[in-house]
Amino acid sequence: MLVIAIILAAVAAVQGARYVRRGHKSQWTVLWMLFCFVAQLTILSIRGEMRASCPLGDTGEVLIFSAWSLTMFYMAVGSVYRLSLLGVFTAPLVCFLLSLALMPGMLDASPERKTVVDGWRESHAAFSVLAYGALGLAAVAGVMFIVLNRQLKDAHMSTGLFANLPPARDLSKVVGRLLLLGFALLTLGLICGLVMEKTGAANKHLYVALGQWAAYAVLLILKWWRGMPPGKLAMAAVLLFVLSLMIFPLIN
Repeated sequence: MLVIAIILAAVAAVQGARYVRRGHKSQWTVLWMLFCFVAQLTILSIRGEMRASCPLGDTGEVLIFSAWSLTMFYMAVGSVYRLSLLGVFTAPLVCFLLSLALMPGMLDASPERKTVVDGWRESHAAFSVLAYGALGLAAVAGVMFIVLNRQLKDAHMSTGLFANLPPARDLSKVVGRLLLLGFALLTLGLICGLVMEKTGAANKHLYVALGQWAAYAVLLILKWWRGMPPGKLAMAAVLLFVLSLMIFPLIN
């Protein structure tokens, strides 16, 4: 099922890119991503049944959950703001996360079934990974803004990509709102983490989450207090998410 999800995300990315190159909008990208979303949800349901808890027990499950969260926010945001091209930029990231989960050692072949579930720990993990989805989509929208800005500066306004990119104002608005949503989810996850029963590994994870929360808090405070040009906000959203991915192994 994981292989199927990867193939669906790859098809969405490749087919969407082909349509964009021709100067057309792909009406199939959303459908392929919807099928991918269902496949991811099926995998998480199976893993959840095996663990008798939220399927976030190993790095592979965290990666799949993150890809699922990213896909879910894409479908919600893409439909609200009519950003059809967002799927073409989102699908490669989803494919990358799912491919990492397929690597040897990422997914436990026989996950341990939990007899006692810590609700605070489960909520901490779930909110944190959901935040990754929103912040990841903010980074994707940020990449789109950077590409649009570069096309405008280089006067490449006759390309199929430029013709399909949404207005810069809409992209900037999406980046800002997704950062706020991701930060709110990250805050909820941090609160649950402070309340949950802690071990040595949990403390290490909590420090990482606190550092990520502080970085996004500084960005949003600067945006609210002093204002920030859309280009710098988009670049900051991308850089912070890339840094988050670099320390992703510390999530467990």
